[in-house]
Amino acid sequence: MAARSWTKAKERSIEHGLFIVAILTVIFLMLILGFLLSRAWPAVQEVGLREFLTGTRWMPSSRNPGYGALTMIYGSLMVSLGALILSIPWGLAVAIYISELAPGPVREVLKPAVETLAIFPSVVIGFIGLVVLAPWVARTFGLSHGLTAFTGVIMLSIMALPTIVSIAEDAITSVPLEFKEASYALGANKMETILFVVLPAARSGITAAIMLGFGRAIGETMTLLMVAGNALSMPTTRVLGIPIPDFFASVRTLTATIAIEGLDVPWGSLHYHALFVIGGILFVFTFAVNLVADMVLHRKEV
Repeated sequence: MAARSWTKAKERSIEHGLFIVAILTVIFLMLILGFLLSRAWPAVQEVGLREFLTGTRWMPSSRNPGYGALTMIYGSLMVSLGALILSIPWGLAVAIYISELAPGPVREVLKPAVETLAIFPSVVIGFIGLVVLAPWVARTFGLSHGLTAFTGVIMLSIMALPTIVSIAEDAITSVPLEFKEASYALGANKMETILFVVLPAARSGITAAIMLGFGRAIGETMTLLMVAGNALSMPTTRVLGIPIPDFFASVRTLTATIAIEGLDVPWGSLHYHALFVIGGILFVFTFAVNLVADMVLHRKEV
């Protein structure tokens, strides 16, 4: 009887401890958000949120300052979505092979090897892109330099790959064996079972993997700072009179702007507060992406 009471007391203490940790996490997040908003508000009051979201001229230190962040928002979304276009089919193919096709010894080696990519510091990956990929892009496409959005897209796709592969592989592996056996019993072969049974059953987990990969890409700083060129111009070109993204132009992202200007900005100036507005825009993007991913991941299949 005493042992049972002691066990229950330990369980309650663990539950209370986990509850406190969860509450502290929420409190810390709200404190960060509050600090961000308090520092951004003076710039929003003086400049206006519309100027930040629709203006294309970012020159906070000039005599005629401009605080338009649209070029940076456009550049961030362009390289992040471009990275997903490359990493989604690549990552899904690897996840399918690891979970369904690879022999046991190969699976045990390949999955940790892919996940090891996530431990490389972004500055190392950026340096590799700077000295290896950027010159290759310049030579291959006849450009004056290789510091372009295309270079950033390739490097971001590699960085998003471990997230997509790991979560998608877990989702595919968790599909009940009965689903596959029923498919085989109806005469489907292995590839038909994978394409028409396994992947639809794992749809929520795969979607969450893609969304989290996007969150990983849009929050990247050092790699894009080193390989994307950091030009403050709208990276578009015209094809048949229609403006489309120009992936061979240099771009600057939201995160790169904070990294470049954050160290030298006068403390308490309008420029200083404007950088917090940039941080707030980035916070909204990443929060929305993670919220959608969490909703998809926990959505009940009908």
